[in-house]
Amino acid sequence: MTTINFSVAGRRRCIAVLTATVITASALTVATAGTSYADDPPGSTSSSPPPKIDANSPELMLPDGATLAPAKVLDIKQVVEEEGGEQRREDTNVDVTFALQAEVLFGKDSAKLSSAANARIAAIAAEINKQRASTVRVFGFTDNLGSYEHGLTLSKQRAEAVQKQLAKDLDPGKKFEIRGYSEDYPIADNKTEEGRKKNRRVEVTFPRTVGN
Repeated sequence: MTTINFSVAGRRRCIAVLTATVITASALTVATAGTSYADDPPGSTSSSPPPKIDANSPELMLPDGATLAPAKVLDIKQVVEEEGGEQRREDTNVDVTFALQAEVLFGKDSAKLSSAANARIAAIAAEINKQRASTVRVFGFTDNLGSYEHGLTLSKQRAEAVQKQLAKDLDPGKKFEIRGYSEDYPIADNKTEEGRKKNRRVEVTFPRTVGN
């Protein structure tokens, strides 16, 4: 499996990253540290690439004369992130994920939405309606400061607050999956404040149905 990243500076102080995942017939595997793979938990990253595959290995149990298929793109992920990291959007062939840092939504150690949060959540609701998604997942995450149990409560409360605000602008009939993960599945290093800030977040994920 080969992961290829292209990074370019975009408009509106955003950074766009395009990732193409490819199956190859050779033994070559390349991955960038911190890449997420299909079998990883939500929000988690892996620092190790997938195992190398020997196309000639008898353990593949290919019939006589058979070969591995040519390289094929399985998925393309586009990531657009505000320069300060306050909001990130990830698009794949199957779903869309918005990640909002807690600081742009809530006060410190609070689950009460700030006035500035409503416009961001309304924009996400508009995209959900555009995609005609019937199911929406809202997951909350914290850093590793404080107790794990407090993080579970706070992350769940924050996810619930975002869901309630989202529902005000969504078409009727949406189903929600709401979870709080505390400090689990960090996306950055909790040893620095910059990393902890990225880990304190709420993610909204829904199926991609328009533009596939």
